[in-house]
Amino acid sequence: MRIGFIGAGSVTRVMGRHLLNAGHTIAVCNSRGPETLAEFVKELGPGATAETKAQVVESDVVIIAVNWVQAEGALQGVDWSGRILIDAMNAHHEMRPDVTSLEGVTKSRAELARAGSTSSEMVAKWAPGARLVKSISNMPMAWIDNYGPDRPRTVLFASGDDAEAKYLVIDMLNDAGFAAINLGSLATGGAMHEVGAPLSGLELHFIRRIRPEAR
Repeated sequence: MRIGFIGAGSVTRVMGRHLLNAGHTIAVCNSRGPETLAEFVKELGPGATAETKAQVVESDVVIIAVNWVQAEGALQGVDWSGRILIDAMNAHHEMRPDVTSLEGVTKSRAELARAGSTSSEMVAKWAPGARLVKSISNMPMAWIDNYGPDRPRTVLFASGDDAEAKYLVIDMLNDAGFAAINLGSLATGGAMHEVGAPLSGLELHFIRRIRPEAR
């Protein structure tokens, strides 16, 4: 598949490489234009291209991976109807949040509490019509910056209200060497693995399954 990334930070660098290794192609955009991404895509390697946002959103799957304070603006100007969109962001309300301290995470949780919804439900409002899946953001990218064949199958969670889109994302992540687990809807599952939630920042590795997963 062709996977588009809005944003060119650590999520795009790490997940982009995993997806390239799994045989996908990726397209990357940022707010400054594709000419500023030449070195970034060169580092990622063959199969990665720098494009405009209008081109990136034509991908089979689009991943939004920008700073939370930039998210609403980054999603504007696109007809999201029917497009599969992965929310790979954590809802930190500062450009350079303190993500390592309890104080920093508590501040982000307080902002979400004031909003009265999960962060992904907010993304759904900013991208009306998108087939939205919350995933990837539960894991610090430094923990999965390993591309060797013997790396563990790290657990990534996925939640969403569109079952077909969610299982396409789950299959994509599994093919890239992860163990993606369905947590249900955006409201229920999303609340379990957004910033500061019980399953956020928790490193789990898949070993074996007793019986096939029911869909």
